[in-house]
Amino acid sequence: MKNLLLPLFIICVSIASAQENSLELLDLQLNNYEYPYKTETINISAQNQELEMAFMDIKPKNYIGKNIMLLHGKNFNGAYWKTTIEALTAEGYRVIVPDQIGFGKSSKPETFHYTFQQLALNTKAVLDSIGVSKTAVLGHSMGGMLATRFALMYPEVTEKLILENPIGLEDWKLNVPYKPVEWWYENELKKDYASIKKYQLENYYDGKWDPAYDEWVNLLAGWTLNSQYETIAWNAALTYDMIFTQPVVYEFPEIQLPTLLIIGTRDRTALGKPLVSKEVASTMGLYDKLGKTTQQKIPNSRLVEIENTGHLPHIERFEKFIVPLKNFLRE
Repeated sequence: MKNLLLPLFIICVSIASAQENSLELLDLQLNNYEYPYKTETINISAQNQELEMAFMDIKPKNYIGKNIMLLHGKNFNGAYWKTTIEALTAEGYRVIVPDQIGFGKSSKPETFHYTFQQLALNTKAVLDSIGVSKTAVLGHSMGGMLATRFALMYPEVTEKLILENPIGLEDWKLNVPYKPVEWWYENELKKDYASIKKYQLENYYDGKWDPAYDEWVNLLAGWTLNSQYETIAWNAALTYDMIFTQPVVYEFPEIQLPTLLIIGTRDRTALGKPLVSKEVASTMGLYDKLGKTTQQKIPNSRLVEIENTGHLPHIERFEKFIVPLKNFLRE
């Protein structure tokens, strides 16, 4: 058996090595990476500095007067919503897709006090700049935490709330020891193609990889080749601290909007697993349970569970994701 496993290991290492060697260096604001739709920017004046916030605004010819805003996750940007944008614009929805400060094509400040309130304020500025006063809001992963905060801050703007495998459905601080920003920063500096793919493979896809997922690894890994990667790593560390220290789980009962939870039940994403025992880690990020408990906390909410699906239903099981989303928006 050992003789059979060794060649397989060598092949896997060789493939990973070839993929890593073909990586393209990406600049700070992804100017050399093309999004699926035209991007615009607005200036954000925040914390004594001027920043650029990028977004896509796709208004179809068959516009029905309804809008939806898509909020990306921690390890992503607006580009991964491509198929979702296509499906929703085909139905006549105007789709707005911001890149948060610190992510994608938006500014990566040297220093910034990240809070979900500040990100919600920035996001509202995008809507104001294009004259959108009401919209449905869909948030994935970290974007689910932000969408929750946005809905609580701006209930008059948010018509419906959709949370796709949001993180923050549990308070990790109850089990995981606090680590300062510098600890997260050092971890980010160590990242490369192999470690990024390993994390996504284990946490997002439960060991089941599709070549279509490579693009989302390459975007993060391409940044590690940049001479300014320290700035990107510092922003990533600051946002980890925001996620860890600012749980929204206790405020779910305050949401008064129609809410849809779309949950891939195989997901096991949770911050801080390496910092606790295997026994404790095995109790974290159990989305087959977290979806149900969260639905019970949010009034006027419903739950759609997608079996055999991990952290990214809109990437891994698009049809099972988009059908309940479109049905919910039509109601």
